[in-house]
This record gives sequence, structure tokens and C-alpha cells, in this order.
Amino acid sequence: MRPPQAVARVAATLAEAGVLDPRVDAEILVAEVHGVPRSALFVPDGELSAVAVARLEELVARRRRREPLQYILGEWGFRRLTLTVDRRALIPRPETEVLVERCLALVAETAEPRILDVGVGSGAIALALADERPDALITAVDASVDALALARENAERTGLAGRVELVRGDLFAGVAGPFDLVVSNPPYVAESELPTLEPEVRDWEPREALVGEGVTEAIAAGAREVLVPGGALVLETGGGKAGEAVGLLDQLGYVEVRVTADLTGLTRIAEGKVEETRMTSPREGAVP
Repeated sequence: MRPPQAVARVAATLAEAGVLDPRVDAEILVAEVHGVPRSALFVPDGELSAVAVARLEELVARRRRREPLQYILGEWGFRRLTLTVDRRALIPRPETEVLVERCLALVAETAEPRILDVGVGSGAIALALADERPDALITAVDASVDALALARENAERTGLAGRVELVRGDLFAGVAGPFDLVVSNPPYVAESELPTLEPEVRDWEPREALVGEGVTEAIAAGAREVLVPGGALVLETGGGKAGEAVGLLDQLGYVEVRVTADLTGLTRIAEGKVEETRMTSPREGAVP
């Protein structure tokens, strides 16, 4: 079977299963088993081996069950890194790359910025920041033992082991600060919204990383306790819901509050700063 023929068949199969981008997924899966880039699938020469065809059938069967493509491949790109991905953590997404972009901008003028990532998951945010700001001092916390194990694996894989301190704890437990920046992609899906999500998300990604009413509020409040005066908080929210987070940050007394849209134009990133002139407590800049 030639690759173009395989792509057409797989795309038709995935379309019947309700996959949103069947052609793209088909090309990626065929390229994976054929051992070539997607751009090489449509050259005149080339035929899938019997081994490749058998493996393709296995991968397509998994995708028909709506298992995420990223979990099937076992890895996915995030900014300049390639990360191991599996069911221990959320899949790194393009909108979270925008979150990292805002973090980098906010600490651009800070030497050796101290950064806290609340809810490290796969390690995507913390490791991307470590990769792109080699002088940053990064701490990342997560309550999930499995997620922390995956983050450690990715730190080793990317050559960034030792650059990120990984801490097990719920939200700010186990971290003292102070920090120049706190960043988080918290669970923000309401329980009532879960049935409306695509099967790839609803049935496969870890529930505790998806559903967490009140977590964004807790992070926004807790960040004030560990941020230095002038320090910033950056939050990812549900698509189009950053306005709600802006109201929360305003209510908590953050200044320079703003939103940033994701690559699709939906407002998704909310950020704010702690006032430079606020009163500090003995806890290195903490607000009582």
C-alpha cells in the first residue's frame, strides 16, 4: 500500500469515528509508521511495509476510540521542546505556548527571575521557561505523584534536569517564595461542562487536571502571599473566559491587569501585578 492510499483510507475511517481533523491525523499516523516526515508522504516512490501496515492498523484502532493523537504517539512538541506525553498529565497545547510567551515578557528585565509554576503537569511550562531563560530559578509544584514523575522524565529528556525544582504539594504547599512571577494553567472546567467536551479530553485526560472549580480563585489569592512587590501572576483560563479572571484579579487588588488572546483569537490569558508599594511582612514580601 502506498502512503497516499493509506492516508485516504485512514482519513475516511477517522472521519466516520467523529475525529475533528481526520486528514491531519491520518497523515501524522501514516508518517509515524512509515518513518518519514509528513512532507515525504506524497512523493512518487515509496510503499508501506507489512510491518508498517500492521502497526498503522493498531494506531488507527486506538484513534477510532478517540484516544488523543498525542497519547498514541507518546510525545508532542511544545515551543522548542519535544515532551513525553501520556495519561498522567494534560496534553501541552498551543494556547499554553502563549502563556509562556507572556511569562517571558513579564520577566524580560528581571535578572535571575524566581518563577513558580503551580500545577506542573507534564512540565511543559516550567521546562519551556527554563529552556528559554537559562538564568531563571524555577520551582514547580503539583499534588499528583504521577504528574511529577512525568515532569521529571521530561526534565531528563530535554536536558533540563536540575534546572527546575519539583515539589509535591497542593497549590502553594511546600513552597516559601518569594517569587517574581507565579504562573498556572489550573483546572478550570466546571463539572457541568464535562459532558460537553470532546471525548479525547473528557474520556482520556486526567480528570483532576481538568475539573477544579475554585482553583483559579485559590491560586490568585495565594499568589499574593508569595509574590514580591511588583511581581506578576499569569493564569490560563477557558477560551473566552479571561474576562472573569480579570474581575477576580481586580477584586484581589492586582494592578496592570490585562488579557491576551490565544492563537484562535479567544481571550484566554489573564495577568496582573502586585503593587510595588504594598506593605510587606517578615515573610520576604508576603501579604498577611
